Amino acid sequence: MILALLIFSILAVFWFLYTRHYPVKNIPCIKNEHFIRDDDTILLDIRDYNDSRSDSDKISMNIPYAYLRRFKSEIADGNIHVIAADKLELNLGLRFLMRKGFNITSYEIIDCPCKE
Repeated sequence: MILALLIFSILAVFWFLYTRHYPVKNIPCIKNEHFIRDDDTILLDIRDYNDSRSDSDKISMNIPYAYLRRFKSEIADGNIHVIAADKLELNLGLRFLMRKGFNITSYEIIDCPCKE
C-alpha cells in the first residue's frame, strides 16, 4: 500500500512538472516583426490584460490564460500565433489549446529572443 502511494505521488509530481515546464515540441518561435500574417491566422495574446499589447495597428485577440477555458468558444477556427509573457504561461496555454483542437502554428514570448 505504501509502495503504491509512493509511486502515485512520484507520478503526480512528474506530471505536474512536465505540463508546466517541459516545452511543447514542433511549434516554432517567431517574433512578431518576422511574422507574416495571412487572413486565417489569429494573433492570440494570452498575457494578462494589464500586460497585453496596446498597439492599435495590430489585430490581436487578448484572452489571458486564466480565462481561456471560459472564452475558448470566441476563438475562431484557423491558424493561431500565441503571444505569452513567459514560458510557464506559454506551455500551459499551448497544451490547453492543442487539447481543445486548435491549430497552433507559432508562438512568441515577450522579452525573450527566439533562437534563430
